[in-house]
Amino acid sequence: MPLPNATTHLRTWAEINLAALEHNIQVAAAITRAHDCRLCPVIKADAYGLGATSIARTLQKHPAVAMIAVASPAEAIELIDAGITNVPIHLLGPAPPEHYHHIVKHRLVPTLSSLEEAKHLNHLASASHPKPLHVHLKIDTGMGRIGFLPEHLHQFLPDLLNLPALKVSGIATHLPSADEDPAFTHQQITRFHDTLRSLHASAPSLRAHRHAHNSAGLLGGYDLAHCTLARPGLMLHGVSPIPDQQHRLQPTLTLKSHVTLVRNLPAGHSISYGRTYVTQKPTRTATLSIGYGDGYPRHLSGQNTHVLIAGQRCPILGRVTMDQISVDISHLPHPPSPGEEAVLIGTQGSETISTTELAGKAETIPWEILTRLSTRVTKLYF
Repeated sequence: MPLPNATTHLRTWAEINLAALEHNIQVAAAITRAHDCRLCPVIKADAYGLGATSIARTLQKHPAVAMIAVASPAEAIELIDAGITNVPIHLLGPAPPEHYHHIVKHRLVPTLSSLEEAKHLNHLASASHPKPLHVHLKIDTGMGRIGFLPEHLHQFLPDLLNLPALKVSGIATHLPSADEDPAFTHQQITRFHDTLRSLHASAPSLRAHRHAHNSAGLLGGYDLAHCTLARPGLMLHGVSPIPDQQHRLQPTLTLKSHVTLVRNLPAGHSISYGRTYVTQKPTRTATLSIGYGDGYPRHLSGQNTHVLIAGQRCPILGRVTMDQISVDISHLPHPPSPGEEAVLIGTQGSETISTTELAGKAETIPWEILTRLSTRVTKLYF
């Protein structure tokens, strides 16, 4: 969908479709609704590069959204300063002790992996607010980064529950291979469920959210029976980590740039740094104003990567540079004019270049393609 008169002054921009975002939220909500489970959307890393504040404004209005999750106190404070205060903000990972005062001041919901973290936060919270600070406990069922090992949590639980300035309001784990290893993921979920049952037996009065499922966990159809929250991230932007579920989602991102120059090059002429591409015949090329300085990966060089111009695929020639790329437009019946739009991710005419396709060409993952978008890329929401 073009944005008339809004992009002529831009060199590279991202169009973000909030209606598609709402559709994807509905998909996640429909999966969880049958289990009386709500959503904790993950919008860390500036909502995977697409603008956390604008994305959060849409998310916090949805009735299925109970919390919003980010990676750090700084990301949370940015949202609060922008007026995102309708839902609690959950911190997915540990923070340095020097940042604990931000957690307490802004009443963030941290993830705890140790009794030491809990005691430090309890000390700060007891001196600053009459109500307990809500915290979530992480159980390491196989991710290996953070969290209590299930067999160790029991020895710490009495002390954790007796800290007067903290309230354990969530218990979580993470599924690192839900898109790659179903057998291991089922084992993780079973281990998580077993741990929850054991905790309930030893602390029957504990009432807490329980959450494990990321986008792959939701789209992969893994058991939600014991969960009250789910943490979709990538799927909100219309990218499925499980390929055969892509049809359920609507991509939110279209990445565009302008044609800045059209040239006719003779046979035997090299293009871009390192002379990795030399024309075999007279070639008409277009220069586009995008490069790795905008987050368009240099690893796309020499990988049969395409852009869309006039609704047709045009291959990149030579290396991606910091600010520009060259593409072959010899096959286009009518050469584009400088200023014409080119699509790097998204649909133009009947052709589509997906984030997943681009990630495959760059030998990376869709998450990285999105989060690489730099501040030079203007974000437009519609």
